[in-house]
Amino acid sequence: MSDIETLKAEIKKLSSRAINAKMNLHDLSEELPVNWQTIMAVAQDTHDAYAALEAARKTLKQLEASAA
Repeated sequence: MSDIETLKAEIKKLSSRAINAKMNLHDLSEELPVNWQTIMAVAQDTHDAYAALEAARKTLKQLEASAA
C-alpha cells in the first residue's frame, strides 16, 4: 500500500474519531449543567481529534502534490 493510500485510510479513521468527539461535545452541551465538570476534557479531546485530522489532511495534500 502506498503512503498516500495509507494516509487516506488514517484520515478516514481520524475523521470518524473527530465526528465521534464532536457528538460527545454536543451531547454534553445538551445535558448541561449535568456533568459540567467534564467540559474541559471533552473539549480537549474534540480539539485534539480535529487537530490530528487537519494535520493528516495537510500531509496528504503535500504527498499528492509531490507525487503529481
